[in-house]
Parts: sequence; C-alpha cells; structure tokens
Amino acid sequence: METFEDYLRSFTQLTELEIKQIQGCSLPVSLRRRQLLLREGDVCRHKIFVARGLLRTFRVRPDGLESTMRFSAEKGWAIDPESYVDQTPSHYRIEALESTKVLLWTRECMEELFETIPSFRLISERLREKSLNYSQQRIFINISHTAEEKYEDFIQNHPDLFRRIPLHLVASYLGVSRETLSRIRHKRHGGH
Repeated sequence: METFEDYLRSFTQLTELEIKQIQGCSLPVSLRRRQLLLREGDVCRHKIFVARGLLRTFRVRPDGLESTMRFSAEKGWAIDPESYVDQTPSHYRIEALESTKVLLWTRECMEELFETIPSFRLISERLREKSLNYSQQRIFINISHTAEEKYEDFIQNHPDLFRRIPLHLVASYLGVSRETLSRIRHKRHGGH
C-alpha cells in the first residue's frame, strides 16, 4: 500500500529493496466500520499498521462499561503487546471505527524481518519507546489532571481525531462520563 511505503520512506535508513521486503511480508486487510480485528480472549497474533481509517483498542469491564486505551489512525500502529509477546489471551478488543485498511505482520514474519533488516529492528524499537513514553504521559494526565484539563489536552494533541470520534468514545478514552464531557464542552463553548 502506498501509505505504508511513504511511511517507511520517512525512515531514510531503509533501502527500496528493504521497503519492498517489509511490505511483501504483510497481509492487507479491509475492515468495515465496527468490525473487530481482535476479540477479548483471542491471542494477538499480528502487528497492525493503519494505512487508512481508524482503530480503537479498548477493554470492557464486567459491568459493561468500555474503557478506550488508544486510537490508531493513518500511519499508526495497533497491538496488544502483552498478548502478542507472551502469546496469551488478550483482555482487549481492537475495532475499526470507520472503513479501515490495515497491514498485518505475524510475529514470525516480524522476527525474520528484524534478523534480515537490522535498521527495521531499530525503527521498531524506537516506535516501542515512543509508545511507552506516550503511555506514561497518558497515565500522568489521567492521575493528575481534571476532566477539563484532560479534554483540553486531547483537543490540542489530537485535533484531527477529535473531529472523527464520537463524543461517547472520547469520554471513554478520557475516563469521564459522557454527561461530564457534555458539560465541559458546553461550558467551553460559551453555554450557560
């Protein structure tokens, strides 16, 4: 897929041949809106690159409430790292929020690519570090910011996503009720 090739070309240390090899190992999949790519209880067997569309990684509590952990848009990745690395049943679900095209790589295929293309391993390690930093920042915001501050942070850091995601899913991501988020939005936009 062209989007993935462009994405890989942004990492200048990869050659055209390596880009073709990485892409050739992938499995392209098209998803419908609301289609699950990973179900709770299944083992996460693939690393997922979003070429077009939007994925949501979330968990469902015993009371039925959903907690959104991450959104993955174009040129982003999605995975349940614990399930993928340990090959254990996932506690999460990954679903398409809109019509989405993804590329999938099995663990075996990724390991083979890492062995034959050391620079791709380095890119993957940098992406993993970036993801860890993002997760730590997100935890900090969740434990130290007010609902209003979380909302402002989300709008400032994800303006493109904010326009694409339904309000109840933004609330799920921020860890606030839909009613609280509606009040914050109303107050922010000059309502009385």
